[in-house]
Amino acid sequence: MPTVHLPALLVNLFPDATRRVMVEASDVLGVMNELDRRWPGMRQRLCGAGPSIREHINVFVDGERATLSQTVGDRSVVHIMTAVSGGSVDAPRRPGVD
Repeated sequence: MPTVHLPALLVNLFPDATRRVMVEASDVLGVMNELDRRWPGMRQRLCGAGPSIREHINVFVDGERATLSQTVGDRSVVHIMTAVSGGSVDAPRRPGVD
């Protein structure tokens, strides 16, 4: 069974959800469906219309970026992560912040 690692921000929205869960699925879409079966509404947080993975969600299967059609094996590790963005190398410094 694939092991799925969920971000803390997502887990905090769903009672009884855990950061690490094992699911029965053969692809990433199946993972999303199984997560939604356990915690209704979770798929809506992760997927948009189409279906497709939401813009600010990243999914990795065995260390490689994945789409919903990506196959997962019994020993696969799936990481669902929220994207990190913002800031700039050239951003001006703010007094007292640096």
